[in-house]
Amino acid sequence: MTPEQTTWFGETFEALVANVGRALLGKEEPIRLVLVAMLAEGHVLLEDAPGTGKTSLAKAIAATVQGSHHRIQFTPDLLPSDVTGVTIYDQSTQRFEFHPGPIFASVVLADEINRASPKTQAALLEVMEEANVTVDGVTHPVGRPFMVIATQNPIEQAGTYRLPEAQLDRFILKTSLGYPDRSASVEILAGAKDRTLALHPRITTQAIGTMADLALTVHVDPALLDYIARLLEATRDDPQTALGASVRGGLALVRCAKVSAAAAGRDYVVPDDVKVLAQPVLAHRLVLDAEAEFAGVTAEHVVARVLEQVAPPTMRVA
Repeated sequence: MTPEQTTWFGETFEALVANVGRALLGKEEPIRLVLVAMLAEGHVLLEDAPGTGKTSLAKAIAATVQGSHHRIQFTPDLLPSDVTGVTIYDQSTQRFEFHPGPIFASVVLADEINRASPKTQAALLEVMEEANVTVDGVTHPVGRPFMVIATQNPIEQAGTYRLPEAQLDRFILKTSLGYPDRSASVEILAGAKDRTLALHPRITTQAIGTMADLALTVHVDPALLDYIARLLEATRDDPQTALGASVRGGLALVRCAKVSAAAAGRDYVVPDDVKVLAQPVLAHRLVLDAEAEFAGVTAEHVVARVLEQVAPPTMRVA
């Protein structure tokens, strides 16, 4: 990136954070993470208690983007064709016509994704990985940009289906919101309305594509790539994990680190970019062994320990 492009990237990113922040008060860090995922052309899983603003964040992101957005309420009776679309025979033209489902949008909110059956959840595997939907042997691209923001409630597990590891691995990062502090709560209560309705688009879909392309040009030193590889290996070798982070997880960490660096006004990645993003990008990809899970160990604990054990690079590789 040129210095002018780096400056434009950083200023635009801050404008997007500020716009979404008008709807979600006191949650700047989660907002930044979701925007990093959007510009890294990935998908986000929001997991938190009810009423913390998961749906509001997804709606605010969609309202900030000047593109199409759809909301899918996942329920046990939802069918794969309700998500991807269906081919219908038109008697007037004597042809089969494809009727696209709600997955065809720039930003798709998959609300309470774990309430749908595994069969319906599997309908998202192809589109989240390849940005294509195949129906009756015909492939339909969903366009660019394309982002799935899925929410799930970890408290009420009755009537839900656990997301398979293959699908969790397709989310570039997972984050939570938590409850707002007191001052933000007072301001929210004073408004007592849906703040996303007042938001206006701040960026076009073409500009999002431009920013995503620029982020790909951010330099990552080979020493940092070796650092990320060592982090991945450490999660696999940890005695409390049954399954460590995959190569896809490492690629996701590199992509997010590039966007984070560009958002900070740099055209190069530093170790702190990797450290900040390691937990939201890698933790949900780990599978703990039964004993560790029974003892109360979490994937976040494992990632934090790995970050302490693996030393970051202190000098560039020539």
